[in-house]
Amino acid sequence: MYELDGVDYKIIDLLQNNARMSLKDIASKVFLTSPAVSARIEKLERNGVIEGYHAQVHREALMYQIKAFINLKMDPVRKEELYEYVRGVKNVIQCDCVTGDYVIFLEVVFHNTEELDHFINGLQRFGETKTQIVFSAAVNHRGLPIEEAS
Repeated sequence: MYELDGVDYKIIDLLQNNARMSLKDIASKVFLTSPAVSARIEKLERNGVIEGYHAQVHREALMYQIKAFINLKMDPVRKEELYEYVRGVKNVIQCDCVTGDYVIFLEVVFHNTEELDHFINGLQRFGETKTQIVFSAAVNHRGLPIEEAS
């Protein structure tokens, strides 16, 4: 893995908070030239430290009124089949394999409860589900905490 230094950590932190920050602004905050910052960002991307850039969109602005977490208890041998299925469902915004009785944890968004119900019905062919609908969020998605390795 690529070894990061203090400047790399600062650049990552700045980009996590605003991926559209100009090279000039980043350079002024890390005390480097814009070309030096550009080279570092390219190296971070090439080494897989920075995986991509995304717009954070307010789900309700796109009429996704329902956000839910679904736990799925299933035979782990069917994981690849499940992964193929959920990759094809755009409403699944995250799917993780986790420890415990429920081995799959999904985060989903839907326009309404009917759509969610339809998805859960299809998901139940893989195993038992337990669903939690989100009422509110105290902390929305944010970047990783940046702490330099000692």
